[in-house]
Amino acid sequence: MGMLIGALSSVFWGLVLLSILVFVHEGGHYLAARAFGVRVTEFFLGLPSRFKLSRKSKKCGTEFGVTVFMLGGYNRICGMEIAEDELLAPAFAIVQREGRVKVEDLAEELGIDVDRAYALLVGLADLAAIRPFYDPDLGEYPTQKEYPASFETLARDANMLTEYDKGHDFSLPGSTEVAQPRPLEDAEEQLAQESAKTYRGIGFAKRLLILCAGPLVNLILAFVLVTGAFMAVEYEVLDNVNVVGTVTEGSIAQAAGLEAGDKILQVGEASVSDWVDVSEALRAACEVGEDFPLVYERDGKRHEVVIDLPQDQKVEAIGVRASTHTTHLTFGEAAKHAVDYAKMVGGVAVRLIMPQHTMEVLEQSTSIVGVSVMASRAASAGIFEVIALLAAVSMSLGFMNLLPIPPLDGGKMVIEVVQLLIRRPLSPKAQAALSYVGVAFFVFVFVFVLRNDILRFVLG
Repeated sequence: MGMLIGALSSVFWGLVLLSILVFVHEGGHYLAARAFGVRVTEFFLGLPSRFKLSRKSKKCGTEFGVTVFMLGGYNRICGMEIAEDELLAPAFAIVQREGRVKVEDLAEELGIDVDRAYALLVGLADLAAIRPFYDPDLGEYPTQKEYPASFETLARDANMLTEYDKGHDFSLPGSTEVAQPRPLEDAEEQLAQESAKTYRGIGFAKRLLILCAGPLVNLILAFVLVTGAFMAVEYEVLDNVNVVGTVTEGSIAQAAGLEAGDKILQVGEASVSDWVDVSEALRAACEVGEDFPLVYERDGKRHEVVIDLPQDQKVEAIGVRASTHTTHLTFGEAAKHAVDYAKMVGGVAVRLIMPQHTMEVLEQSTSIVGVSVMASRAASAGIFEVIALLAAVSMSLGFMNLLPIPPLDGGKMVIEVVQLLIRRPLSPKAQAALSYVGVAFFVFVFVFVLRNDILRFVLG
């Protein structure tokens, strides 16, 4: 029973830690997207689920909430999927004209098959230009795997702004409700305006900033935590003065009568003025191996004793230590240590994708099992250990997501650069193929480090 409770505790703390960091990561993407006016329809703590608690923001339209599967988080940034079809604008016009349209009816009006009609409507929904309509009479619900049979218009103000757009005002005359017809004068122009408020419609530099915002937030969080941890820890610093800090119990110095607080003035024939002098003089005297005089001051009075070294025995120290004091690192000193730590973690992440170092890095890596065990131990040890582990995992998560491997953020950045160079979007098939390769690599990584963790933490 105790082992079961311990295992559940480990899993709980591991999930809590990873959920916090993934949620923070997604928060970076969300904040960057909203800063550039990009529509974001959902931002949740936890994995997508029909069982959730949420609230829709009146200001930005985003649905904020939490799901029962509290492992990480996600947000839905509009326009992340490629929707290239010359019939997008006509399909948009039909939905706006009717208010609500069945997929079969759209397919019939446009003279296309149902699959293409679905692709058009899903593409428009991804832009948050329209939305799916889940009909309870048909047993449809928002979290079902399949899209529903119908799609409908969004509520729009007099300026055609939706709840996801900055500056919308539904109190203006001419505003329309959800599923209310709102015919378009120029569907192509209106579709361009819709796209301009999505990820695909903003400039290259802004897209890169949205992609790197998640890892950047993880790195910033780690930097703050590491810097704060270094500043919070007390460090013992030697005082370079010729005053005895401590005398070891049962040592030669104690036998000679030396006490903490004595000020050493002379060792043998050598006068000393600081602890560096004391250390060097004592080392030299011990190397000779003969008894030597030592002069010290106590309560303003000079005393002289003979340090009696054991015969035929090498002595390296007589048992006195320097006086010390505790101090804290300054922000600059702590920040430098944090930067050095970041360089080390970043170097490990880079070596992961270097074939000659991949296996070496994997041998030293850990999975969710290892993180869970370490999180449980850290929680038992205290808040400082939890913060230190949180910082370490956050920094690793940030650097890992910057690796140029789809579907990681770094891989998406590479795709953006490639598309800029070839001046056209990569096909969905090409992007999917690259993602499959990346996923296969990380499945291998996951299985390998999971095996190591089971052998290390579970089987002992």
